[in-house]
Amino acid sequence: MKKVWKSVLMLIATLTLSFPSVMPTVQAATDDSNATSSSASSNKLAEIKAQGKLVVGTSADYPPMEFVVKKNGKDKIVGADIMVAKKIADDLGVKLVVKDMSFDSLLVALETGKVDMVLAGMNASPERKKSVDFSHTYYHGGNVFLINKSDAKKIKSGKDLAHAKIGAQTGSLQYQMVKKNMKQATMKPLDNINNLVLALKTHKTQGIMLDSLIAKAFVANDSDLKMVKDIDMPDNKSVGVAVAMPKNNPDLVAAVNQTVDEINAKDLMNKEYLPAAGKQMEKVNVKKTMWDYKSFFLKGVGYTLVIAATSVFFGFILGILLSLMRLSKVKVLHAIAVVYIEFIRGTPLMVQIMFIYFGIGSLISSLPAMLAGIIAISLNSGAYVAEIMRSGIQSIHYGQTEAARSLGMSQKMTFQYVVLPQAIKNIWPALGNEFITLVKDSSLVSTIGVAELMYQTQLVQSTTYKGVAPLAVTMCIYFVLTFTLSKILSYYEGKMSHHG
Repeated sequence: MKKVWKSVLMLIATLTLSFPSVMPTVQAATDDSNATSSSASSNKLAEIKAQGKLVVGTSADYPPMEFVVKKNGKDKIVGADIMVAKKIADDLGVKLVVKDMSFDSLLVALETGKVDMVLAGMNASPERKKSVDFSHTYYHGGNVFLINKSDAKKIKSGKDLAHAKIGAQTGSLQYQMVKKNMKQATMKPLDNINNLVLALKTHKTQGIMLDSLIAKAFVANDSDLKMVKDIDMPDNKSVGVAVAMPKNNPDLVAAVNQTVDEINAKDLMNKEYLPAAGKQMEKVNVKKTMWDYKSFFLKGVGYTLVIAATSVFFGFILGILLSLMRLSKVKVLHAIAVVYIEFIRGTPLMVQIMFIYFGIGSLISSLPAMLAGIIAISLNSGAYVAEIMRSGIQSIHYGQTEAARSLGMSQKMTFQYVVLPQAIKNIWPALGNEFITLVKDSSLVSTIGVAELMYQTQLVQSTTYKGVAPLAVTMCIYFVLTFTLSKILSYYEGKMSHHG
C-alpha cells in the first residue's frame, strides 16, 4: 500500500518539476507555427517546395480511389487518388505525405493548414468551391444506389426509393443530391462508407448512394449487394472529382492543373491508376478470416494502450491540481477550477478532440494527431478526476486534519500522509471506472486519423468488405482490455481494504 502513496507523490513532484521547463518549449513552438501560418497565406506552393513535402489529406475507406493494404508489415494507403497525389508531388519535386481522417474532417483540415490539399474522391461542387479552390477534374463516374439483392424485385430504380431510408456519407455530394432530389426520403447519413454498407446489410436503410466505381467494388466482393443505376437525377454526372486546395493560391492551382491535364491527356486514370488499384484490391481480398488481419488489431491495441496510459497519467495529475484549486480559499484559483471543470464536462469529448487538432493545431501546425488526441483526453479526464478527488478529500472528517496538525505535521504533510491516502481509498472504485472509460474513449481519436483500435477496425472493414466480423473482434478486444484493467483495480482495492 505504501508503494501506491509513493507513486502518487512522485506524480505530483514530477508535474511540479516539469511545468517550468515545458512552458518555454510550447511558446517556441507557437512562435514558429505563427511564422509558418503567415507564410502559408502568402504562397502555398513556395511553402510546399521549401518544406520538401506535400501533405495530402484523404479518407482511406473508398476503394479503389483510396484504401489501406499491408506492405512489409506496415499499413500503406494506396489507390487511384494516391497515384494522382504521387504524380503531383513528383512534378513539384517534393516528397508525398498522406494523412488519413474522416471524410467530413478533410475540408476543415485543409482550411486550418493541417494538410496542403485533399484527394479523396471529392467532387468539385459549387458549395465546396465557396471555401476551397479545385483543380480541373480528373475523374467522372456518376452515382448509383446500392441495395440488398433480396430487395431487387421491388427496387428497380431510384423512384422505388422515394419514401425509403437512404444512406449517404456525411458531407459528400451524394448526401446533398439525396437531400435535394428525394425530399420524401428519410436521410441516414454516416461518416464512413463501411458503416453505410453495414447499415444497408442489416436493413437499417433500404439503399445508399455511392459513386458507381466504389459501388462496383463492393458488389464485386459481396454477393448480397446489387447496384441500381437508374437514379433519375438531373445533376448526377454534372460534377467530377478534383483536387481541393486552399483558397487564393493561384500558383498552386496552376501547378496542380498542369499535372491533372497531363493525366487527362494520357488517360492515366483508366489506363494505369484504376487497373493498378484493382490489382492491389485483388491481392488484399485473398485473405478471408479475421485472424489474417491480426496485425491490424494488434497495432490498434498498442496505440490504444499508449493513449489510455498517457491520458491516465496526465489526467490524474491534472485532476489532483484542479481538485485542490477548487477547494482552495483563494478565490481566483477556485474560480478557474470551477469554470474549467464545468466547461469541460459541458462539452462533448469529440468536439474537444476536433478543436484541439484543428483549432489549436492551426496555430501549431506541427501538432501530431496522436498528441492532439492525448491532450484532449487528458484535459477531459482531468475535469472528471478533479470532481472525484474533491469528493474523496471532502469525505475525510476535518477532525483528522486537526489531529495531524496538533501532532506537529505541516499542512503539506497532513495532506500527503493523512488526507490523500484515505481519500484515494474512498474513491478508488470511481477512479477505476474513470480509467476504464478512458480506454474506451480513446476510440474517438480515430476521427482525426490516429491508428488506434477503432481506426484499425475500419481499415479491416474496408479491406475485407465485411462490416460485422471486424466489429465483433473489436468488441472482444475492448472487453479483454477493460476486464483485465478492472481485475487489476479490484486487486489494489482489496489491498487497500486489507491495510485499512
